[in-house]
Amino acid sequence: MKIGMIGAGYVGLVSAACFSEFGWHVDCVDKDPERVEKLSSGVSPVYEPGLDDLLQRNLNDGRLRFTTDIASAVSESDLIFLAVGTPMRRGDGYADLSYVYKAVEEVTPHLEGFTVVVTKSTVPVGTSREIERRMLAMREDAEIAVCSNPEFLREGSAIQDFTHPDRILVGCDDARAREVMERVYKPLTLRNAPLIFTSRESAELAKYAANAFLAMKISYINEMSDLCQQVGADVQEVAGAIGSDKRIGDKFLHPGPGYGGSCFPKDIAALIRTGREAKAPLSLVEQVEKINTERKISMASRVESAIGGKLRGKTIAVLGVTFKPNTDDMREAPSLVLIPMLLERGATVRAYDPQGQENASKLIDGVTWCNSALDSADGADAVVVLTEWNEFRGMDLAALKDRMAGDVLVDLRNIFSPEIALSTGFNYASVGR
Repeated sequence: MKIGMIGAGYVGLVSAACFSEFGWHVDCVDKDPERVEKLSSGVSPVYEPGLDDLLQRNLNDGRLRFTTDIASAVSESDLIFLAVGTPMRRGDGYADLSYVYKAVEEVTPHLEGFTVVVTKSTVPVGTSREIERRMLAMREDAEIAVCSNPEFLREGSAIQDFTHPDRILVGCDDARAREVMERVYKPLTLRNAPLIFTSRESAELAKYAANAFLAMKISYINEMSDLCQQVGADVQEVAGAIGSDKRIGDKFLHPGPGYGGSCFPKDIAALIRTGREAKAPLSLVEQVEKINTERKISMASRVESAIGGKLRGKTIAVLGVTFKPNTDDMREAPSLVLIPMLLERGATVRAYDPQGQENASKLIDGVTWCNSALDSADGADAVVVLTEWNEFRGMDLAALKDRMAGDVLVDLRNIFSPEIALSTGFNYASVGR
C-alpha cells in the first residue's frame, strides 16, 4: 500500500514515520524546501523522543520519502492523509480550515483511481463532508471516499501513542474505504488495538470531546488544589484517592499552572464555537476555558506572594518554559503568560529549559537564557519550577540553594518533597499542599 501524507508538521511527521515503520511506503509532502531537505537527511525540525531514529531507519530502508512534489505523491497513493494545521482563527476562536481546503485544492487534480482521503487534522464537525463536496465539485469523475481519522498523540510520547493506541477511531460510511482503513491499521489490530468505526460526524466530534474532557480534569484539580491549600488538605492525597476510582482514573489529575500546547486551547475554543452555532452551548466547557486563562494569570501573584509581596528588583530563576516536558513546543505555554508578567512587575528573569530555549527566545524578550538549572539559579532570589522535566526532579537542592542569593523555591508542579525542601533551608511553596 502506498500512502501520501500531506503536511510534515508534528502530526504528519510522526504519522508518516510510524506508518513507514509498519512496512508501508509513505510519501510525506511539505511546501517548505528547507524543511524537506532536512527531513530527507533524517533531521527532525521538532523534538520528539525516538523520532530521529525512526526517520533515519525508514529513510535508509526506502519506505519513507519527503518531497515538495504533491503531484507524484498523490497520483501514486492509495490513501491520502491530510495532516495540515488547523490553528485557532483570530477573532472568533474557530478552527482555521484554510490550510485544509488549500490542500484539498492541490490534491484533487492529481487523484488517479479509487483513493481514500483521510482527515488526520483536527477539524470541526462536518468538515469531511465539505471536503468531499469540494473535491467532487472540482472533479466529478473523482473516485474518492473521505474519512475522518483523528489523532490522539501526546507530545513527548507520540510514537508510543501511535504504535500502542488506546483506540483507533475512523469515521467512515464507505465499504471500500473501510477495507482500506482496516488494512492500513492491520499491524496494530493484530496486536489487539481497538479499531472503532463511526460516522464521520461522530469521529470529528469525539476528538474535540476527548480533549475537552481531559482539559476539564486539569481545571478541576487546579481548582481543587486551591481549596486544599485553604483548608489544610493535600491535593496529591486527594487526587490519589479520587483517581483510584476506575470511573475517574488517575490521569490528568496533577495540579499546576494551567494547560497549554497545540491542542487543548484551540480545540476547546473551536468546540465552544461549534456548540454556540448549533444552539447547544457548552457552558461547562466554556468555564474550563475561563478557569485555565485565569489560572495562568494568577501564577505571577503566587510567585510575588512567595517572595514577600514585591517583585521589583528581584531575580527569578525559571526552570522549564515548554508547556510540558519532552517537547520543545511553546504553543500556549504558561511561561508565555508568567514570564512577561514577572518582567512587567520589575523582576529580572533567568531561565533554563532542556529543549525549549531556541523556540522560547523568539517569543519572550528580556530573559537571560542559561545553560543549566544551576546556572539559572546564580544570584536568584527565587527559583520557580514551571515545567516538570525529569532532570529537575533529581536536582541536588542543597547545590541549588548554594547558587542563590535568596531561599524561595516555588514549585508549581509539586515535583519536590516539602519535607526535603524545607530541611534544605528553602522557603518552599507548592500547589495545593
